[in-house]
Amino acid sequence: MASPAPACCNTPPCPDGGAAVAQKTKHFITDDCELSKEELDGLMREGEESRPFLVVHHLLDVKEAGVPVLLPGTPVICRVDSTERYTTRSKVRVCTLYTVKLTHGKFTWTVKRKYKHFQELHRDLYKHKMMAHFLPLGRFAAQRAQLRAMTEEMPSLHGTERMRRTSSKPKYLEEYLNGLLENSFCKNYHGMLEFLDVSALSFVSELGPKGLEGSIFKRSGGHRIQGLNCIGHHQFCFRWSKRWLVVKDSFLLYMNRENGVVCFVLVFDPEFKVQVGRAYTDTKYGVCIQNFTRNLVIKCNSYRQAHWWSHEINRLAEPCEFLQVQRFGGFAPPRENTLTKWYVNGSGYFADLADALEQAKEEIFITDWWLSPEVFLKRPATDTYWRLDQILKRKAEQGVKVCVLLYKEVEMALGINSGHSKRTLMDMHPNIKVMRHPNHMSAVVFLWAHHEKMVAIDQSVAFVGGLDLAFGRWDDSQYRLTDTETTNHISEDEPKAPLAEPEAADSGDQVDGSDLAQDPKPTEPEEVNHVDLTNNTQLWLGKDYSNFIRKDWVQLDRPFEDNIDRTEVPRMPWRDLSAALHGKAARDVARHFIQRWNFAKIFKYKNIRGKFFPCLLPKSHSTVDPLPFTVPGSGKASVQVLRSVDRWSAGTCESSILNAYIHTIENSEHYIYIENQFFISCADGKNVHNGIGDAIVKRILRAHSEQKKYRVFVVVPLLPGFEGDISEGGGNAIQAILHFTYRTMCRGEYSILMRLRELENQWSKYITLCGLRTHSQISQSLVTELIYVHSKTLIADDRRYIIGSANINDRSMLGSRDSELALLVEDEERVPSIMGGEEYQAGPLTLALRKECFRVLLGADSDPKIDIDDPISDRFFLLGWNAAAKLNAKIYDKVFRCLPCNSVHSMRELKEHSGLERLCDTDPQQAKEELEAVRGLLVHFPLNFLSEESLLPPLGSKEGMAPTGLWT
Repeated sequence: MASPAPACCNTPPCPDGGAAVAQKTKHFITDDCELSKEELDGLMREGEESRPFLVVHHLLDVKEAGVPVLLPGTPVICRVDSTERYTTRSKVRVCTLYTVKLTHGKFTWTVKRKYKHFQELHRDLYKHKMMAHFLPLGRFAAQRAQLRAMTEEMPSLHGTERMRRTSSKPKYLEEYLNGLLENSFCKNYHGMLEFLDVSALSFVSELGPKGLEGSIFKRSGGHRIQGLNCIGHHQFCFRWSKRWLVVKDSFLLYMNRENGVVCFVLVFDPEFKVQVGRAYTDTKYGVCIQNFTRNLVIKCNSYRQAHWWSHEINRLAEPCEFLQVQRFGGFAPPRENTLTKWYVNGSGYFADLADALEQAKEEIFITDWWLSPEVFLKRPATDTYWRLDQILKRKAEQGVKVCVLLYKEVEMALGINSGHSKRTLMDMHPNIKVMRHPNHMSAVVFLWAHHEKMVAIDQSVAFVGGLDLAFGRWDDSQYRLTDTETTNHISEDEPKAPLAEPEAADSGDQVDGSDLAQDPKPTEPEEVNHVDLTNNTQLWLGKDYSNFIRKDWVQLDRPFEDNIDRTEVPRMPWRDLSAALHGKAARDVARHFIQRWNFAKIFKYKNIRGKFFPCLLPKSHSTVDPLPFTVPGSGKASVQVLRSVDRWSAGTCESSILNAYIHTIENSEHYIYIENQFFISCADGKNVHNGIGDAIVKRILRAHSEQKKYRVFVVVPLLPGFEGDISEGGGNAIQAILHFTYRTMCRGEYSILMRLRELENQWSKYITLCGLRTHSQISQSLVTELIYVHSKTLIADDRRYIIGSANINDRSMLGSRDSELALLVEDEERVPSIMGGEEYQAGPLTLALRKECFRVLLGADSDPKIDIDDPISDRFFLLGWNAAAKLNAKIYDKVFRCLPCNSVHSMRELKEHSGLERLCDTDPQQAKEELEAVRGLLVHFPLNFLSEESLLPPLGSKEGMAPTGLWT
């Protein structure tokens, strides 16, 4: 069946026929970014050692501009140094195969050719020369001019009888080929390039060594993706296409040489193998190349050629570390001496990320659960220079390729409006490409999400952690409940957003590629309202000022209209941790993104024969040094990239984050510190399956049996992040998460505290469970609000830490559900410290991170008596940490009667509690005096809140009908 025409060649019909929408659609699918004159001049310049990486994204442009495949001014030297004799399939004729070793600058490679291949090359060159001389065709004009300027003649393949004797034939062919390669006309002839097995990708140094290349016939099908496999397994179901195969040190690809499109990229992984024979390919002289996502079958001319391809691909792939399952079942090994930096809160993270984006020269990769194009990365903003969409637009205009992968939400369940994010970014510039995944119906994925948060720049620097580039995430250690101003105005001369409601559904993103026809638009042209930022001092503009438990985000296509009344409602502070990393570990992160991007492209846009959504290529780890730029303040440590992925999310399976968590807990010697958005664990084999809570219990019991000090610090949000009024119970979603949180902490036979009952009342010497709260004043009224802990962090023994996007629950940890990304950082250096009253050698990065967390949570800056040096001493753990958490909780309960609290055990008591007078209302002055005793942010988690109630959703509710896995 004929393939559909490329979507980039046809403007799809406008959904509503509106001219404005049609114009937007046309712009949306145009991809006319060409190389600049300076870039082309650089490619033509003699003496360059290799091609720049930008060639990868401009293969057709390079070809049409006449840029030679071989490096200008760099000789190609060949040496024929060995021969092989073998019998052809006629079993009569004996042929000789010549091994030709080639050198071109710093690149070396080998090809094997028969004498007849030399003859065919010579014949083709001669014919081409004659055509260029005598045919009055415009396409030969440049070559005729080249021939007129040439003084050298094309060497002859026919020498004297002595030269053609078998014993000296290799030497003769070597001289003949070197003679051709000194001839600029012959050197750049396409037949010569095929003879040499070279292409525009051959000499891009950041793709690694030259590798293996050649023309092949590949069979259609073989994708291990639901809905994309050919019906049946017989030959009449297949199509054979001529392609150019390129094998590099960690991946292979095939491309269409005519239009410069890379059609498919197969990354090496532990399931990678190459098999030969009809039994594996259903094809005579077939070779099957496979990994987790594809069985790629190519057809050769002979049994010997098939085995040669198999041998050479295996030889190139054998050193690749991605073929092995790494520590914790991960895809990437630990990377020693990696420059890395941690961030607590979004202020420093966003600022460093903005500066790093400004340094981008080639590629920017972004994947988020939610992305707000209008979010400001540096604050307060007095113009739009540091707004995310403007940064990406600026880089795209400079030629940087920006690729964004967004989670495509189920619109009925979530209001993050990824369709708005996609349209906003892609309407800015053709160099910005946005894909959303998954397609819920075709992928049969309704409950799980892409939850990872990552930015990779030029595959050399990456940012990973818990922070989406979205509204509500920016914060600093002050955790303000109010902004610096109460209002900001919309510019009079700028258009305001339309009043139409955002669309409820998105019919784009179909497997057949109809997403390029665009998502349905509002009936009025969508315009982003603009804010006058002159003299602005606000930190949170529009919907960035949020309290999502009071009111979830709505109308995100109107970003600068407030979502809540900032004169009455305090914002909810956001606590989160992230990290920057460089070098090989950053390339691991980029490789993960590339694997996901290419997987999503095949799943959603397999039939798009253009380059609108390009296949991405991973850079070689052998070319990572020197780093183009580094994030200030980074230190060196061992860094391993971990992930949770499944066949639906990335085409492969991995749960290395869970394995790393359990291993770190089991092997910790002194303490673990956990900050996490969720704490749902303790496996029962039915509802909960991750064993992080079980590992904590076992480690505490071991410490108790050995009579050794061991501490477990757990910090989680006091309430789940769902909209709901906790004074009325919070709603079914909040209660469901609370049920499984309490089940993990203290309720039921599987809970941590129930399994520590043999310690009797001594469990509080080993584990502390806390949340965070702060207070302020709005419009002369005292207010309090919990600090939303969104972190996904584990610190152990002042020597290692994990930072990422994975929550402690089954969704994030099992791998078969949400996709996640994390880093395990292990200090390689040591600095003197103290642990349990004794001298201790700590890791500098981990020690600094732990102290930063403790300093802010305990308010150590305002009280010099607080000593955070020794995290496990009785003085710190019992009097410093637990006493502060207990006192703060008592004060907040006295002043605000805030919820959740330990004194409310049932819904009846909850209603009574809501009607009680509050000190902050009856005597504000005394309330202020009481609040002066609050120290830091810690409060004990209220373990007895609604302890007499079943918090599971009622069976008749929509939450009750949802699978249990939705909450765990």
